[in-house]
Amino acid sequence: MTIPLREHFRAGRNALGAWLSIPSPVSAEATARAGVDYVCVDTQHGGVEYSDAVPMIQAILLGGSSPIVRVPWNEPGIIGKMLDAGAHGVIVPMVNSVAEAEAVVRACRYAPDGARSFGPGLAAPRVDGSYVEWAGDSVAVIPMIETVQAVERIDDILAVDGIDAVYVGPADLSLTLGLPPGNNDDDPSFTDALATIVAACRRAGVVAGIHATGGLTPIRLASGFEMVTVTTDIVAMRLGLEAELDLARRAAGEAGGGALY
Repeated sequence: MTIPLREHFRAGRNALGAWLSIPSPVSAEATARAGVDYVCVDTQHGGVEYSDAVPMIQAILLGGSSPIVRVPWNEPGIIGKMLDAGAHGVIVPMVNSVAEAEAVVRACRYAPDGARSFGPGLAAPRVDGSYVEWAGDSVAVIPMIETVQAVERIDDILAVDGIDAVYVGPADLSLTLGLPPGNNDDDPSFTDALATIVAACRRAGVVAGIHATGGLTPIRLASGFEMVTVTTDIVAMRLGLEAELDLARRAAGEAGGGALY
């Protein structure tokens, strides 16, 4: 049975995941079967619409991983729809204040803890017993910390009851620091911001998550991040194709057939 991401958090285990921008249940299932702890369907950037996300969530569950969704924005309607579709949690972009963090929690929780509307037509049949109880116990609430403003208010944001983890978007964080988008580990302002987030998460008992690469993952884990996205479908496919093509060209050259160009 698939282990919801929130159970990894409760058990204190590091969670390694993958990210999907290609609207395909086939690649979603293949990614889940790679052995990651969670697979995030990205409906903010990339080509995935709600009609794509529904079968992708099903495919991730079939593949044995925990499906979560990055929603397009901090809006209760789409957050509820993704949870009703069976997402085990949501990542919500650009949460820069206490009020915005409170809105995320409200959208993810049923009354009396929140204001999520009831209607989990797709999700409920997958749960033994009460879906309301399952959701209260298993849905992960993950606002994104990806601006200087959010870092400055990190302790106040993390004091909001109901947040399970925060997720760092390195590209937007870098842009607000005046840096090029991406991982800027050679710049003290970027590494100091990451350290500030991790330290605040430790104080608050909240999981620190971040978007990374395979090579960066050990560094992020060593620095205190406990939820790390290792790669994305597009990046993994491109790197795999490049590696296979390079191998083919070198092998052809060694066999005396000349390089393949």
